[in-house]
Amino acid sequence: MKLPSVLLGAVLLGAMAAATGADTPSPAPGPSAGWSAAGKSEDPALKSARAAIAAGDYTGAQATLKTALAANAANADVHNLYAYSTRKGANPDMELVFRHYNEALRIDPKHRGANEYIGEAYLMVGNLPKAKEYLAELSKLCFFGCAEYDTLKKAVAAYEAKGK
Repeated sequence: MKLPSVLLGAVLLGAMAAATGADTPSPAPGPSAGWSAAGKSEDPALKSARAAIAAGDYTGAQATLKTALAANAANADVHNLYAYSTRKGANPDMELVFRHYNEALRIDPKHRGANEYIGEAYLMVGNLPKAKEYLAELSKLCFFGCAEYDTLKKAVAAYEAKGK
């Protein structure tokens, strides 16, 4: 009977598309990882913050995201980008960075961007084992592969190659 094989094929194609993020919207320039709200239009604060980050204005992005957090502290994407813009800015407060990445992951444990970025943050403070924990988590989340896994894997390899 051909119907079950056709159905199985459709289910597999749907699963592959979902796993590879084919149904997630492309965000504005800037860090694109972690768009966790599939099918929703992007929050104006996130759009503005991404534009500021793309322009290298981390302080401006932080200000925008701080306001967005005050209005909606339950948004994993906002916590993720706030931590990212803090980490990339001058003299990053790593305690603040880790607090916001962890909050993003508390809200959405499968947030690929937060998993990637917290791994990179752990490399910044010299904690390779923790970075590898998040790489392993991304390996589970990205069954068919994803940019976040690839980026963190390269960062871990580069860190190891430097002998730190």
